[in-house]
Amino acid sequence: MAALLETCAITKRFPGVTALNAVTFDLQTGEVHALCGENGAGKSTLIKLLSGLHPHGTYEGELRVDGRPVKFTSIMDAQNHGVAVIYQELALVPELSIAENLFLGCEPRRGLLINWEKIHQDTRDILAKVGLELSPETPVGQLGIGQQQLIEIAKALGKQARILILDEPTAALTEKEVSTLLELIRDLHRHGLACIYISHKLDEVFALADRITVLRDGATVSTLNAAETSKARVIRDMVGREIKDFFPRIATTPGDILLQVDHLSATGGAHGPVQLHDISFAVRAGEVLGIGGLMGAGRTELLMHIFGAWGIRLGGEITLAGSPLGATTPESALFAGLALVSEDRKRFGLILERDIGFNLSLSSITQLRRGALINEEAETRENQKYFSSLRVKAPSLETTVGTLSGGNQQKVVIGKALMTEPRVIFLDEPTRGIDVGAKLEVYELINRFTAEGRAVVLVSSELPELMGMSDRILMLHSGQVGGVFTRNTATPEKLLAAAMGREPSAA
Repeated sequence: MAALLETCAITKRFPGVTALNAVTFDLQTGEVHALCGENGAGKSTLIKLLSGLHPHGTYEGELRVDGRPVKFTSIMDAQNHGVAVIYQELALVPELSIAENLFLGCEPRRGLLINWEKIHQDTRDILAKVGLELSPETPVGQLGIGQQQLIEIAKALGKQARILILDEPTAALTEKEVSTLLELIRDLHRHGLACIYISHKLDEVFALADRITVLRDGATVSTLNAAETSKARVIRDMVGREIKDFFPRIATTPGDILLQVDHLSATGGAHGPVQLHDISFAVRAGEVLGIGGLMGAGRTELLMHIFGAWGIRLGGEITLAGSPLGATTPESALFAGLALVSEDRKRFGLILERDIGFNLSLSSITQLRRGALINEEAETRENQKYFSSLRVKAPSLETTVGTLSGGNQQKVVIGKALMTEPRVIFLDEPTRGIDVGAKLEVYELINRFTAEGRAVVLVSSELPELMGMSDRILMLHSGQVGGVFTRNTATPEKLLAAAMGREPSAA
């Protein structure tokens, strides 16, 4: 029987790089087929090609649907063949209602007028398929990210999609929202919808997929039956080598205290509630302090406040290398030796329209000046140093950052922070949305940084990462310290209990 969707020796080139090299892939009717690979492996390019964003004529090879060659010339053309893509960055209009988003551009009419009665009834029917009981008139901007993800799927179902492509759909979801989404995909699978599932989270891949195809450096490496393979095999195919230690933390002997926080309390606004309350901790030279907690616990707010980018201090003291860090600004924090890698790299970490070199040196301009002018020779030398040492996969420093994969964008953000030569670096979810290979490179950077006698504060939602890469772990609960644990005393049960406010400090 012919495959529902098939790529035959697809090759896609951009100036200076071959993104896809004779890629072969097929999707069977009613199948969940996972697509795995490192950032830069070619997954995003393949998705854009399947969705019509890269139209026929811009690549070599052939696409087939139901065994017949197709030539998608646009996104609409792909949709007419039953292909729907849900990207990590959702394509919804927050100001419009659910109904308006579902039928935008294809509103049913009664004569010259829009048939709102039919739109609202059809919206209720479509929402029921994804388990949502919401008013069709609810503005999408009032919904949480998990519900918006389901609205995107509902929109695809409303267009009679036969093939649903999901790109990192759980990256920004809570555990409960992830569970809801995975169960929905299973249900759609049972009803015959075919799905291509792209994720770096192998637990999800193995929970859902019938088959797994691995891409590496733009080429198909393997297609495996999920029930007959293992995570270790998939990872080996992704990175091209055996990975024996997922969290290669090299412990160092802690030195002097570099960052001291005493009884810190802060609020987000002048008349708002206290969001950080009586928080105290210290970080020593050569140490990784992990910070965990449930969503809304105050992890990001804590880092952003210390860095001078969020909130109003109500009380407490902060010292960096023995000097007070008062009512600071990001500029003064950088000057004092503190750097922050934000969890939202696209919003706070990068200027996507500019090149790698511009972004790398953005926080170091003051150090690179010669009088009133920038020392361009020194800037290029430093940029090239970090571009090479971080192994950014790009043709040159002139490559636009927005064209890079997520993992390589993250390397640029980290490189920008490292170029300021900080004593303490805050890493807020530094491995979110990046592949196994890129994660290992981030972990190696952490080891290198602490080996030089500097300190890391690592915020992560993933307990295995917190436990694997931290020397001590501080768990936050509702803006307060729920517990502090050493590497030897931390267990998943203790950390979760502390995050829920049920455990006293254990170390």
